[in-house]
Amino acid sequence: MARLFSQAARCAAILSIMVLSGGGTAVAAAPADGQAPILAEKVAAGTLPPLADRLPGTPRVMQVPGADRAVYGGELRTLVRSAKDVKLAFVYGYARLVGYGPDYQLAPDILEKVDVQEDRVFTLHLREGHRWSDGHPFTAEDFRYWWDDVANNAELSPSGPPRDMLVDGKPPLFEVLDDRTVRYSWEKPNPVFLPRLAGAAPLLIYRPAHYLKQFHARYAEAAALQRMTGEAQAANWAVLHDREDNLYNSDNPDLPSLQPWTVQTRKPAERFVIERNPYFHRVDQRGRQLPYIDRLILLVVNPGLLAAKAARGEADLAARGLTFQDTPLLREHAAEFSYQVRLWRQATGGHIVLYPNLNTSDPVWGPLLRDVRVRRALSLGIDRDAVNEFLFFGLGRPGNNTVMEESPLFEPHYRHEWAVHDLEKANALLDEAGLTVRDAQGWRLGPDGKPLEIVAETAGEQPEQVDALELIQSDWAKLGIEMAIRPSHRDTLRGRALSGESVLSVWPGLTNGLVTADMPPLEMAPNSQIDFQWPVWGLHAETAGASGTPPDLPEARELSELYAAWKEAKSAGERDEIWTRMLQIHADQVFTIGVVAGVPQPVLVSDRLHNVPEEAVYSFDPGAFFGVYNPPGFWLDPK
Repeated sequence: MARLFSQAARCAAILSIMVLSGGGTAVAAAPADGQAPILAEKVAAGTLPPLADRLPGTPRVMQVPGADRAVYGGELRTLVRSAKDVKLAFVYGYARLVGYGPDYQLAPDILEKVDVQEDRVFTLHLREGHRWSDGHPFTAEDFRYWWDDVANNAELSPSGPPRDMLVDGKPPLFEVLDDRTVRYSWEKPNPVFLPRLAGAAPLLIYRPAHYLKQFHARYAEAAALQRMTGEAQAANWAVLHDREDNLYNSDNPDLPSLQPWTVQTRKPAERFVIERNPYFHRVDQRGRQLPYIDRLILLVVNPGLLAAKAARGEADLAARGLTFQDTPLLREHAAEFSYQVRLWRQATGGHIVLYPNLNTSDPVWGPLLRDVRVRRALSLGIDRDAVNEFLFFGLGRPGNNTVMEESPLFEPHYRHEWAVHDLEKANALLDEAGLTVRDAQGWRLGPDGKPLEIVAETAGEQPEQVDALELIQSDWAKLGIEMAIRPSHRDTLRGRALSGESVLSVWPGLTNGLVTADMPPLEMAPNSQIDFQWPVWGLHAETAGASGTPPDLPEARELSELYAAWKEAKSAGERDEIWTRMLQIHADQVFTIGVVAGVPQPVLVSDRLHNVPEEAVYSFDPGAFFGVYNPPGFWLDPK
């Protein structure tokens, strides 16, 4: 896999002018049939400007397979587990200032061009004539509004600008150079900046200023703003503004968007309609505006019924909410309901991972989990091959939570160190850690004289997590440690971890297992309160020391220092060395206990749907699930 943004390329202004159309030539004038029929009808009726007035002067040109056969129209149905999942329209649409492609290299998307100097100075160039979904120009004012009036407004952002906009606690110098050009300059490198702009849940540094100003105290007429605040039953104007300003959540149909499809349905609902954006900035190589598909339909179903409804042909494209265990059911009905089931490799560092809470307040397990011998013993005590065979027919990759084999950073010992099944060594390590006394039933006694019982908590979002825990429960009984399994909920689970109430959680592993050295090692160090293994240390980093506590284990402190060093590294070689050291520390210290990775993800694809890859990687970030495969280029056969 090619590296993202080598240092030499950065110094040469790596993102030079790019109108991406294969060799970089400009797209030909749009053909007469270069827009969807439903939009052509609106143009003919005078309710929508002609295509030439809706596209940017230099649209982004996508090389779409079979573009000469692609047809406009249709509704693509998919299933979601709750109304909150309407945000998947933003994820799947994957229009970003800069974005990843299937090769995981960054390129301008919404932007026409980015100039980068020393990873410190980023000059963003907008496409001439680019418009929001309501037809209003997308300009530098939308960046200025977010920076001046949202990120640096004490009422809207009490903590100040997002952490990714700070280097050593200092914000950038923000400049508007002209209507189409803005610049961010830091005193030191900020190599996280572009990858965060490209995220599935990205750093959004722009807003539709023309729409949001009506809800902002700086711009709105006071009486009108007070009236709207009262009608919305909002505590104050800032609360009202926050409700209206939800680009990522996609829950405000009135909020203009730059995505290929824009939501039309308000919550609560069980059927969300997301319609094509008539001003979308991408075209295919023939000059035809994307997307091809008119509408996305998101159908909210009970999570327990999602697989059954998908199997009965109620979706044209489905993956999220389906598990590997659903594959037989899906394949059983595929011919009857005219769809295919494709197995994509999941790109997380681990499909099932146990997270010992190093910040737990439990008087017994707190000190024990901070002893690396105990963590190693728990890992050695798991028969991963049995879990893989029993749950995943041997198709997963047993081992640690680490980068995937497809990553250029991968080394075999990262996957297997302290991750082979060795009961003799595991028991010896527990004895060495002082847990030598057992009761008459063979259970080890803790420092309090009581039998050791560890509670493993799961949000229950993946049924196989409980199945895996039951197998591990049997394994750990052979170590003299009893496991209790406690179902929970995602928010409850995170809250209990942060408060120190939880001892052990189960969750997927590294979000991005396909990393290169040029990607930020954010998950490798205590950086976030949602990291189950060190939430309090993560909170300390997240709040710049205002809350939480700093790491007090030497190896965890070293990880934090390495992350800081990566952000200031001057070469790809330095970044590679830092990543290597961080991966070695994780393999040795067993801060998380990986069980199995690379489990295939079933992807249901209607026989009518074209351009969804046969084989691909299923990844939230980077990748946005389907996003890197250009969903605006998917198309449906007419019914």
